[in-house]
Amino acid sequence: MTDSTTPTEEIMWAGKYITAKRKGPWEYVSRSRGIRAAVILAIEDADDGRHIILVEQFRVPLDRICLELPAGLVGDDSAGEDASTAALRELEEETGYRAARMTDLGDYHSSPGMVSESFTLFRAEGLVRVHDGGGIAGENITVRRVPLATLPAFVAERREEGLAIDVKLLVTLGSGMVAA
Repeated sequence: MTDSTTPTEEIMWAGKYITAKRKGPWEYVSRSRGIRAAVILAIEDADDGRHIILVEQFRVPLDRICLELPAGLVGDDSAGEDASTAALRELEEETGYRAARMTDLGDYHSSPGMVSESFTLFRAEGLVRVHDGGGIAGENITVRRVPLATLPAFVAERREEGLAIDVKLLVTLGSGMVAA
């Protein structure tokens, strides 16, 4: 709600994917052009047990490799793109897995004190590996297939090795969202 006492939002800088804004004394970043994100909790039920599919990729803002759930932008190439369609596309591009179904687990905000971006979290099920993954040209994504039973140890090991750990991995470590 805006009234005469609410500061006006000011665009300080706008790029292709992000916009720096100011409202009163508060500075923050938003996605440009209404772009959102889709994050995928990809669970594979296989003969050798249940696995979660994770990705590792170099993140420029962190200047190091980050362990993450697969994710991607919604509407970055086509306005009006459905979040579940983007999730299916990004999962296959990044990991090489195709999902039979996506379950919407809701919208979330990753760092609301600094970024206005929200993401829709999906649980991907009925996974079939169709290629090696790795993302599109220049992404250099490494796919990790991790047994759910060893996930906490795997995350701790990767942290010890110096990888950044995306906060969204917390949903897999204790929220109960993994269960079908």
